[in-house]
Amino acid sequence: MSPAPPPRDSSLIYIGQKPTMTYVFQVVTQLNAGPGPVVVKARGNVISRAVDVVEIVRRRYLENQVTVGTIQIDTERLVNREGREMNVSSITIPLQRIGAAPAAPSPP
Repeated sequence: MSPAPPPRDSSLIYIGQKPTMTYVFQVVTQLNAGPGPVVVKARGNVISRAVDVVEIVRRRYLENQVTVGTIQIDTERLVNREGREMNVSSITIPLQRIGAAPAAPSPP
């Protein structure tokens, strides 16, 4: 039996098969929404997409406004569709906004 997944947290963004820019906009939105860190997490073949997402956010959209925390790499044991256990690499990349998030525009 596999362990229960961690509770869904709005500051935790799992990278999957969607286009890279979908995740970039999610990360930027979360960083603009609040003071807390945003954590980007990926497993297996989409680890490179997670790195791309973080690099696009910090170099194009929020240049000099984001710091990357301590990156964690790990191997997780998962049960595949055939019921066999397998090792899957994972990466966790925390991002923290430097300074205050932009203020919401005032209504006209």
